[in-house]
Amino acid sequence: MEILILPTPKAAERLAARIVADRLRDKPDLVLGCATGATMEGIYAELVALHEDAGLSFARATTFNLDEYVGLPPDDERSYHHYMRRHLFDHVDLQPENTHLPNGVATDLAAEARAYEAAIQLADGVDLQLLGLGRTGHIGFNEPLSALMSRTRQVALTPITRSQNAPMFGGDPEAVPPYALTMGVGTILESRELLMIVTGERKAEILATATEGPITSMVSATALQLHARCVVIADEAAASRLVGREHYRWEFENDPEWARYR
Repeated sequence: MEILILPTPKAAERLAARIVADRLRDKPDLVLGCATGATMEGIYAELVALHEDAGLSFARATTFNLDEYVGLPPDDERSYHHYMRRHLFDHVDLQPENTHLPNGVATDLAAEARAYEAAIQLADGVDLQLLGLGRTGHIGFNEPLSALMSRTRQVALTPITRSQNAPMFGGDPEAVPPYALTMGVGTILESRELLMIVTGERKAEILATATEGPITSMVSATALQLHARCVVIADEAAASRLVGREHYRWEFENDPEWARYR
């Protein structure tokens, strides 16, 4: 795991977008794992700008999203299908048939989860998976006690997660669907590269737990420590509780791999 500390949320989002853009240029048929949330909105805005201003093409790319609420159809404005169209899909040259999200209104949710896993395998796996970090330490919707080798499945959302996501539902946690379909922790770990972006002081404690604490199913993000190629981008506020933050700064400033991004 590498931890890169940037001065502001905007700088963190811009760096994440540049990394995604470089992976796309290196591999135009990139399989990109997408996430949602406020931080991702800034990253997608940067990618849209690179598409419009610098000719970044998504024409041959394929996307798989981490999750979707159970019970929300794709045209519901609160669904992640709608979120992705609003923030990315409708603004770049992605082919609609190459974009994938779990179907939260499938008649058989267990069969939908198996089909989603099969689709990822048919695409030869995810090359680069974007991740946020939930307040319970979840990645995707893998709440506490999710098995570290879990697969795509239906999960129950904790009160903390429903409260965190309430702004999309008029501020009412009770209006947030109680269930979701999510990639499993094991599914996420099979991605060839992971990129987690975390900003804001409210995430400082859980970021320190996820990256410097013991690996435990109580905090699914701790499993990222096991991945051979996982990069965490944090702003100064989110990094404020990291014990090794001075070392991480030194590594970012001196590692030749990151020279072009400094």
